[in-house]
Amino acid sequence: MSQGTLPSDLPGWVRSSEPQAHVFPPSVPDWNNLKVLHRNTLPPRSHFFVYKDIEDARKGELALAKSQLLSGQWLFSLSKSPYDGTVDFYKYTPQELADMPGWGTQHNRIMVPGFWQLQGYGRGPQYVNYNYPFPVDPPRVPIDDNECGRYVTCFKLDPVEDKDHQIRLRFEGVDSAFTVWVNHRDVGYSQGARNPSEFDITSFVRFDGVNLLHVEVYQRCDGSYLEDQDQWRFSGIFRDVWLHKFPKIHIEDFHVQTLLDDKYQDATLLVEVQLNGHATVELSLEELHKTKVTEENKKPEVIIVAQATKEGSGTITFQVPVANPRKWTAETPYLYRLILNVPGCVVAERVGFRKVELLDGVFCVNGQPVKLRGVNRHEHHPKYGRTVPYDFLKADLIQMKQYNVNAIRTSHYPNDYRLYELADELGLWILDECDLECHGLFVVGGDGSQYTSNNPDWEEAYVDRARQMVMRDFNRPCVVLWSLGNEAGYGRNHAAMYKWIKGVDKSRLVHYEGDWNAESADILSRMYFSVHDMEKFGKEQSWTKPVVLCEYVHAMGNGPGNIQEYINLFYQYPRLMGGFVWEWANHGLATKTKDGIPYYAYGGDFGDEPNDYNFVMDGLCYSDHRPGRGLVEYKKAIEPVQTLGVEGTRVRIVNRYDFLTLDHLECRWAIISDGTPGIVEDDLPIPKGIQPHTEALIEIPKLAQHLPPDAHLNLTFSLAEATNLRLTYSLSAPKPVKIEMPHSSQLLISGGSSVAWKFDLRIGGLVSWEIVDTRNASRSFNILTEPIVFDIYRAQTDNDRGCDFGRNWTGRRLHQAKQHGVESSWAYKEDGTLEIMSKTRIMPPSLNWALEVTATYRFTNDAVGIRAHAKPTGNGLPRAWGRLGLVTAVEGCDHVRWFGRGPDESYCDKKLSQLVGTWELPADELVTEYEFPQENGNRTDVRWVELWTDGRRSLPGRRRLLRARYGAFEGASFSVLPYSARDLDDCGHPYELHDRWRKDRVVRLDWMHHGLGTGSCGPETLPQYALDAGREYDVEVVLE
Repeated sequence: MSQGTLPSDLPGWVRSSEPQAHVFPPSVPDWNNLKVLHRNTLPPRSHFFVYKDIEDARKGELALAKSQLLSGQWLFSLSKSPYDGTVDFYKYTPQELADMPGWGTQHNRIMVPGFWQLQGYGRGPQYVNYNYPFPVDPPRVPIDDNECGRYVTCFKLDPVEDKDHQIRLRFEGVDSAFTVWVNHRDVGYSQGARNPSEFDITSFVRFDGVNLLHVEVYQRCDGSYLEDQDQWRFSGIFRDVWLHKFPKIHIEDFHVQTLLDDKYQDATLLVEVQLNGHATVELSLEELHKTKVTEENKKPEVIIVAQATKEGSGTITFQVPVANPRKWTAETPYLYRLILNVPGCVVAERVGFRKVELLDGVFCVNGQPVKLRGVNRHEHHPKYGRTVPYDFLKADLIQMKQYNVNAIRTSHYPNDYRLYELADELGLWILDECDLECHGLFVVGGDGSQYTSNNPDWEEAYVDRARQMVMRDFNRPCVVLWSLGNEAGYGRNHAAMYKWIKGVDKSRLVHYEGDWNAESADILSRMYFSVHDMEKFGKEQSWTKPVVLCEYVHAMGNGPGNIQEYINLFYQYPRLMGGFVWEWANHGLATKTKDGIPYYAYGGDFGDEPNDYNFVMDGLCYSDHRPGRGLVEYKKAIEPVQTLGVEGTRVRIVNRYDFLTLDHLECRWAIISDGTPGIVEDDLPIPKGIQPHTEALIEIPKLAQHLPPDAHLNLTFSLAEATNLRLTYSLSAPKPVKIEMPHSSQLLISGGSSVAWKFDLRIGGLVSWEIVDTRNASRSFNILTEPIVFDIYRAQTDNDRGCDFGRNWTGRRLHQAKQHGVESSWAYKEDGTLEIMSKTRIMPPSLNWALEVTATYRFTNDAVGIRAHAKPTGNGLPRAWGRLGLVTAVEGCDHVRWFGRGPDESYCDKKLSQLVGTWELPADELVTEYEFPQENGNRTDVRWVELWTDGRRSLPGRRRLLRARYGAFEGASFSVLPYSARDLDDCGHPYELHDRWRKDRVVRLDWMHHGLGTGSCGPETLPQYALDAGREYDVEVVLE
């Protein structure tokens, strides 16, 4: 018998190739059928509520709307797949289900909106960046491994008020697909997790008595291939569920456009109203926040700006002239109220007059160039996931405005509709993005675009996602850009999306980064391009389309660095639109260890496999959305008023607003100086009429009178900029010191009456710094718990680990390098000081490279001056050092005082948000607790730093333990932490780190520190901020 044939004696049913009578599944389920995206859903529409009269519509209170919220606690049961559990649950009432397995306990309840993984059901949360968490076989998803949540609730209608109304059941968001039954009858099916779905259930409901609603939600469907965003994978009804009650004759939908004339002065209000029957429509454009009081009526009255009335059916079009309306921008978010009145059906909408266009290839609004100072924002709450409470959402957007952010990319799906309403009100540009990403198809082999993006079978699935977004958000003035999605390659289906959008809306531009040549986009978009590459775009002499960085300066962990270089480019070159930082906030989920210790979890913490570990912790804010150090730095880089320099007694500033002058700002100036008592501070008038994107000089007449040799000028608008000059220092007058040699490898050095040192000749460093009590020797106190040695390593940041620097450090064993003594010599100088010459090598095990340090320690009566020359040698040097400085551990440090940038952490490429001045903080507050432990707490541009104690038994009273002075050395820094670099490298969560909290403090005194960069997902540290390991360095510091 040849291979591949069947033996003749097998039963006929095995050998037959004829179709069999029984097949499982009996038919292709909707959730695995690419031809079924929706079943019995209504066409998508703009988001609005209907009111019974104009007075209620003007108030805009949802409690007055002809709507009914169904969110709340629902009955719930979960099964491993749609074919497990009570598959016919829709046939039963809640009372009947209570007697069935999997339904009857008091725990079978769930909050809607919400995700079942965050309410104790299923396998728990799973985080993956782009790898699909299921086998890749588009359009199919597994039928046996597809969790299925079954929801049941009930509702009543008003038999009088609701009768003769169309009853619409609207789901604002269900992840990922669902089937609906009302009163045991199949209503329909829908998918598209972050898009709304609406059903006409008029013929299914009872106006008397109780109505039953059954919903079956599928964790995955064929649409899941288009929902592969970098985020936690959750399932459930995660946005609100509404009943909308439309009168018999009603407004089906309406679209608003504001057409400005060529002078951007007068406007035409274009409103298209779609009716379900014949009706008279009254249109009224009103002031939203202004009223008038007349002689006849002492009560405030609505100010009518424009009115019109039309009668008809189908689509009615209004073209209403409006003389010089106030314009809407992100800086001037002026809104009007639009009322559309059909008797018994009134709709209110807010309108902002603005025009979006390209002028000579420059992105403009209302004729003015606009720069996007944006962020990518995923929906996230540390407890509820993408179900974000309104107050939390509002706080997010207010915080963005407080930190100078003016734009949001809704990465990578339409957000809660309330975000757009808030953006209209607060003033934020919105890049509205389709719920579309299939990144994981590009790592499974073959041409990823051919699976879906360039596959005609998927065209309707793509276009549907564009249609859902545009139709819902069409009327939002904040939306200035549509986006076709994210990281889905490029193909014919993107072209089809673009064509559909342009057929409906020509008033906005279309974005899509995956279309590198902008064949189906109006602008060019890039991710994580370097400063150099963006500058090349800016320098091109001829272009028709602008360029935006839809993702840049990846804000993971301690970073991002070198933000300012990008911002300067945006304003230097008209073609560059700006960019959106990745991303707004960490996505950590609040949880606890087995011992009850709270922490924020990332991938793998819930036993989820596969996972992408801590890559979900990459935001400007912490997981509870408190501002992180990266947001503070971003705020400074994008501030709308920036100082450029001092020219004699005048300061040059630039107005980086897009529409506003600086007339609404006040300014104060102050001189900050080390060693000068008091601070000079005064008001400073700002010249009137400084136009957007222009420079101006501000005169400070008294500046020359108050400028000591070393000074920093601070200008405070709502933010401040520091201008600094060099510091100088000198050693105190020397006094003779004494030296003893208690044994062959150690020198005991006595200075003045209050200090003594021990120098270990074996390691070539100080091992003891003793504060001496001459009256009571037992109360003398050695402040060092570890030797003072040279160090070149820092704990790796997320940005280090994500780029070649971190890999290089690990491969070159930089973390294992330590100081080894070579030889030491000592001698008295003519002035009575002691000088020790020490030669050491900082080396790792197993390798040949070293940093050879030749250091001179000069001891006076109460201080040690250290000068060093560092020279790299050997083979296989690292690309860069993490730091170049001294490290030790000090006991008794309670407070730290310093002159330099503060009060928060700063690094050479992340420092402009921190002002130069004299600062003091408790030692414990010098720690920046990142949700994934890493290097933190550095303060840069430091002239001196002091460690203070509040007193110990052996050292009573507040007093200074140690002072380090860097003199005129530029860029020096320090950190004081309760952890070593190894502690930070070894731990994966803050709670693990807390177990290693030390009583002493690890003190690092650095001359230079490697920049942070954005290498976790983007360019590594820029060359000008890298600490080159191939060159020699000369450094000095005074310890006293």
